[in-house]
Amino acid sequence: MKSLNLHFIKRKRQTLNISLQEMAESLGFKNASTYLKYENGTYAFKADQLPTLAIILRCSITDFFINKISKTAI
Repeated sequence: MKSLNLHFIKRKRQTLNISLQEMAESLGFKNASTYLKYENGTYAFKADQLPTLAIILRCSITDFFINKISKTAI
């Protein structure tokens, strides 16, 4: 199962020196605190937000995902 790598998104934003407010405005949120809730995982990014996020962060949508391997008893 794949899940969003929120750590990657945060790191990439910080590397590019993009503020929380700039991210919020680019994604159509009212303020930085709303965006921060997405970046911290309180809210989930919607699929239609990912292309915009990729453009802002100068990466591919596939960069946002990590394989999540669940442990099973053998």
